[in-house]
Amino acid sequence: MQLTQYTDYSMRVLIYLSQKPEGKLATISEIADFYGISRNHLVKVVHNLSMNGFILTLRGKHGGMQLARPAAEINIGEVVRKTEPNFHIAECFDKTNNTCVITPICSLKSMLFEARTNFLQTLDRYTVANALVPEHELLEKINIKLLK
Repeated sequence: MQLTQYTDYSMRVLIYLSQKPEGKLATISEIADFYGISRNHLVKVVHNLSMNGFILTLRGKHGGMQLARPAAEINIGEVVRKTEPNFHIAECFDKTNNTCVITPICSLKSMLFEARTNFLQTLDRYTVANALVPEHELLEKINIKLLK
């Protein structure tokens, strides 16, 4: 199973914001520059994160964004569920577009369903606060850059 780039970028935004000092806002351009990713992609990601209550945004000259709640309260499983368009691991998961002729006799779907369930249950055990290794030398460098 592979998460979409959209979910990947969503997690990156949340992780970045988790490292900002409380009260310090970040901009889309700042995050795009930090990760070396498209600003245009991030605009959509940030909008969705805001609509789902993960971040707060403030428009205007001194605007930006910050986490809507502490990183320890933002569940990774919840983020993945709200950013992935679907969890169709195989064609048979999509009732509308399933053309597989062996679907009625195939047990693979139940195995994949179990795997998907376990995957999400594992993510449910973690928060954004768990996403970075504490006291790692790279984290120090990131935090120095973020404080500027």
